[in-house]
Amino acid sequence: MVEVELKEEYRLLKDLVRRFVKDELLPLERDVMARAAAGEGIALNQSEKEAVDRRAKELGLRALDAPAEFGGFDLPAEAMVGVDEEIAKTIVHYAIPPDSPNLHMLIAAASPEQREKYLRPYARGETISAMAISEPGAGSDPRRMSTRAAWTGDSWVLNGRKIWISKAGEADFTIAMAVSSRDDGGSGISAFIVDRGTPGFNILRRIPMLGGLFTYEIAFEDCRLPVSALLGAEGQGFAPMQKRLSVRRLQMGAWCIGIAQRALDILIEHASQRTTFGALLSQRQAVQWWAADAATKIHATRLMVYDAARKVDQGREVRLELSMIKIFSTEMATEIIDKAMQTLGAMGMTKEIPLYLMAEKVRWIRVGEGPSEVHRWVVARSLFGNASAQRR
Repeated sequence: MVEVELKEEYRLLKDLVRRFVKDELLPLERDVMARAAAGEGIALNQSEKEAVDRRAKELGLRALDAPAEFGGFDLPAEAMVGVDEEIAKTIVHYAIPPDSPNLHMLIAAASPEQREKYLRPYARGETISAMAISEPGAGSDPRRMSTRAAWTGDSWVLNGRKIWISKAGEADFTIAMAVSSRDDGGSGISAFIVDRGTPGFNILRRIPMLGGLFTYEIAFEDCRLPVSALLGAEGQGFAPMQKRLSVRRLQMGAWCIGIAQRALDILIEHASQRTTFGALLSQRQAVQWWAADAATKIHATRLMVYDAARKVDQGREVRLELSMIKIFSTEMATEIIDKAMQTLGAMGMTKEIPLYLMAEKVRWIRVGEGPSEVHRWVVARSLFGNASAQRR
């Protein structure tokens, strides 16, 4: 495996996470795959989750990119992509708390009161959050958002439906995006923090997804919120939401590197042992080229992801790079998993090895946080916009 040169402390952290995955998560894969094959999902059961959380805490694998003032390590994006790459090498669904995208949205927008009530416990990994953006029939297109937040003079009242929300069933609070309006005509997309159990916050259904995951559809029905529930400035929720999306897209690129590397490792291990027609598969030129192309594309993706991470840490704009990463990394991982499945033959089609769950996860990533087509549009718009500007 070709590695990217990292600062010593970031390399040591990456190695620590690699050992954590090997010692704590990989041994759980067989049971997780059995549950997934039975239609029960890939979530860890309570005893498994408690044991993994306990070990992660012992190793200091908590609050890695959370602010130091809240007990975190305040690690930069360059360090976190290495962590995300290693975590993605297993199909065991585990994230080192807290979930980075919502964390960074809270950091960017939370008021002093919200920082104490929500951000501090969240940064310590003591609470769970969800994010409600997409809507039935509108997806995540903000121009078609129909959920409304009406100001009544002393509170906000939310009405509307949201869909494809991870963790909504167990979240302590949900960040909900809505079009807000006042009598003075002011309007725009605002973000609100909705506590679990708030009257009018209703979970409609739990939706089974590819990869053994579940999302939720929820409804806000005259859901009354105090003024303190507004996250950030009224009508300006899109900017901190974009911060969240950027963090997730960078994370997804790192996940695809880890998933693709695991698939390549499976391909190499099998090809080095399996003999067909008197020769090892590893001696077949087709398989050799599959492996060589896979290693090349993984390395290219890794360079893209670390370049974007370093630019993020420098405070530079990386929206274009993240769209490129979202396209390239997901399609790269899809191709490499497919080649691993082809190398394994019928064994690659079973639910007794993790390839199928890896394929389903990447297929989900290709849609989440903007599908490839949207990101190609973003890149193309930039290219043709620049060309138009140069002709003037």
